[in-house]
Amino acid sequence: MSPAVLPSVPAESSSHAQGVLARWSWIALNAVQLVFTLGWSVGCITLAMLVRLLTRSTRLPLAMARGLWAPGLLLGAGARLSVQGVESLPSPPCLFVANHESIIDIPALFRALPAGQHFIVKRELGKVPFLGWYISAMGMIFVDRGARAEALESVRRAATLVRAGGSVVSFPEGTRSRDGRIGPFKSGPFIAAIEAGVPVVPVAIAGAGAVLPPSGFRVRPGAIRIAIGAPIPTAGLSKADRGRLAQQTRAAVLELRGRLEAETPA
Repeated sequence: MSPAVLPSVPAESSSHAQGVLARWSWIALNAVQLVFTLGWSVGCITLAMLVRLLTRSTRLPLAMARGLWAPGLLLGAGARLSVQGVESLPSPPCLFVANHESIIDIPALFRALPAGQHFIVKRELGKVPFLGWYISAMGMIFVDRGARAEALESVRRAATLVRAGGSVVSFPEGTRSRDGRIGPFKSGPFIAAIEAGVPVVPVAIAGAGAVLPPSGFRVRPGAIRIAIGAPIPTAGLSKADRGRLAQQTRAAVLELRGRLEAETPA
């Protein structure tokens, strides 16, 4: 009797099955990562709020964001962070200006920059229970770009904070890039730097959008690279120079990002 011949499985069918399995594996892993992200953030925020209450200062809670919360989120996402140009960092205070690819830009910048940074954030985040309380308690600056009067008040608050010795981080594109390109820079944050007479430090981020795209929660392990550029002085500038300063800073960020992308292995 001849041996039975098993039917062969078409290569395309096997490939499709593997693709479906891989897709569902990523969905399951991302669900676990989302639960971890929420749980880790709630735990760190609760601890930071308690420390803020006991010390009556934001110094230690902000250091905790850099040393505890941010590295935990980056580790959970499988993100490998590298930073160039630390030697360019000026003595505080200053205004850090970065392009915006992803929500993971924030923990990446917390790790890359010195402790004690205050971010300019969208007003909508202040309405999120728990998170909004934390952002407010840490002295972050809310901005509503749709309301001119409130936006100007945010600029004044940023200038006051910087004059008092604090450094501020801004994403002057106003939103996360959907296609990886760096959009025009709004001039508002630069008024704060000019009024306070502090330098503007360009910062480029590459790879964050691939680790966590701007929409959804489709996390993929990868490298996030940050380059810090030479400070741009604002001494002698007036409010009328804010547009030119914004363009100069954007050009510096574009150059830094281009350098990061050129160094990326093929």
